[in-house]
Amino acid sequence: MKRVAFVFGWVVLTGCLVFAQRRGRGGWFRETHVPDSARTAREVESHSTGTPVWTNATGFETDVFTFARVKYTRGGHASRGDWTTDCPDSDLNLSYRVQQMTSVRVDPDGRLLSLTERDLTDYPFLYIVEPGGLWLDEHEVLALRRYLLNGGFLMLDDFWGEAAWENVARVMREVFPDREFVELPLTHEIYQRPFKIEAKGQVPNVWRGIQSEEDGITWEQPDAQEVHHRALFDDDGRLMVLATHNTDNGDGWEREGENDYYFHQFSEKVSYPLGINIIFHIMTH
Repeated sequence: MKRVAFVFGWVVLTGCLVFAQRRGRGGWFRETHVPDSARTAREVESHSTGTPVWTNATGFETDVFTFARVKYTRGGHASRGDWTTDCPDSDLNLSYRVQQMTSVRVDPDGRLLSLTERDLTDYPFLYIVEPGGLWLDEHEVLALRRYLLNGGFLMLDDFWGEAAWENVARVMREVFPDREFVELPLTHEIYQRPFKIEAKGQVPNVWRGIQSEEDGITWEQPDAQEVHHRALFDDDGRLMVLATHNTDNGDGWEREGENDYYFHQFSEKVSYPLGINIIFHIMTH
């Protein structure tokens, strides 16, 4: 973890990052607008302190990891946001940190796509945010089942409380009627490298995180105090789905430059090590 602290701290100090946010009822917020035509996160305007830019060696532009965010129709009611939440900053900031902290080369643009697009299988990692509001039609259910059984991986993130969990469990039962989520133990390989993760830390939204320095509260609602990392496996024991419940890793990636306490307490200690470990794991298995 010292290695993470050194590199992240250096980047923040030399990056001249600005505290640029608006205060709204109930906390800090930004409206997210994603053009209908956008196919990559790079086409979306930053909603935080700007996004990093990098390039890969000529000829290797496609030989990279791509952060792929899933577009979906909002059908559940246990969510305050939709598939655009934290886009593009979370996608591009995490992508940059993976490029910076590991040997994995990363697509500098990311990808925004629906589950029924033809190139879905080109991307080994899918990210669904705010799945408390997730709804899939029969074609999307079938496409996701095929994708996961053929070697793909799905991360579900930023959903709080029991109602949101029930919606996620319901949707995934449609995808896999014969499989049940299990709590992922900290002995699992995903927590071992590149960074040793010894606890399932809770990442609140940036406003709640700033307030937590005074009151110690990181949960966003009373029935969301305990963090769960729940998993679905295929028949060979391969991790197919990881649902990070009662935590908001996406805000930890998105809001890294907005507040020093939030960065060091949540981005650096929790959301980045976990995100990097997840990507490293799926790219090496």
